[in-house]
Amino acid sequence: MAGADQTVGPSVGQETLIHRALVSLRLRAADLLDAASGRRDRLTPPRRLSLYVGHGDFRATGEEFLELFRQLADLRNDDRVLDIGCGIGRMARVLVPVLRPPGSYDGFDIAEPGIRWCQAHYGDTRAPFRFEHADVRNSVYNPAGRATPETYTFPYGDGSFDLAIATSVFTHLLPDAADHYLAQAARLLAPDGRLFATWFLTGDGEPLPPPFRPDPALAPAATSDPAAPETAVAYPEPWLRDRLDAHALELDAIHPGSWRPDRAGVTLQDVVVARRR
Repeated sequence: MAGADQTVGPSVGQETLIHRALVSLRLRAADLLDAASGRRDRLTPPRRLSLYVGHGDFRATGEEFLELFRQLADLRNDDRVLDIGCGIGRMARVLVPVLRPPGSYDGFDIAEPGIRWCQAHYGDTRAPFRFEHADVRNSVYNPAGRATPETYTFPYGDGSFDLAIATSVFTHLLPDAADHYLAQAARLLAPDGRLFATWFLTGDGEPLPPPFRPDPALAPAATSDPAAPETAVAYPEPWLRDRLDAHALELDAIHPGSWRPDRAGVTLQDVVVARRR
């Protein structure tokens, strides 16, 4: 275009890779300091793996959600727990002293390095802890994934779990994928099994708080970054209620989060608890 800057800079994808490489170097240096000072327990992964779970204190976030699982989703010692998008074990770590047979834990995630780390470190728990890699495509965390989130079948049998948790998962899924993940969660829950999931939810027709903006191509979702829409995704609450009902999930409660500047919340994202009819 005439008059435009003709300098060719890095693409969005290249900028992301460069940024992640620089952050990785910084975190590896921090890992060396942690190892030297003894600040990391055996189930706290090295900081360089935090690239796969976003910001926030790994241990503090896990402890916070453990209390929410107990208070809002009736976590029990003998629950068979499914962790959808388990990352690098942020929720698994706090469940180790809680679960006991016949209780169990199964987690899967698209970030293979985190899964490999968990598989190597959860071998002597009282209840079984199992981790699976799901090679599902995601523009931010796994752009070369072979499976699509709209069709991926969770690798477990029908009715296998009492509690399914999904923290910061639906906030990275576009509409068809989010709907499919709800259907899969419902399939895997036993009758009266509970789903605990976090979302960014908006009221029907209310103004979108920043940084979200509507995208007609992704309706009804709103995203924070049109160039990488899976970075953060928000949904209208009526859409979620409709999809829960369609998949035989009965809504228990929606607990507002504090992600909007005008309100306090139980945690940053909105917490949705539903039960399998």
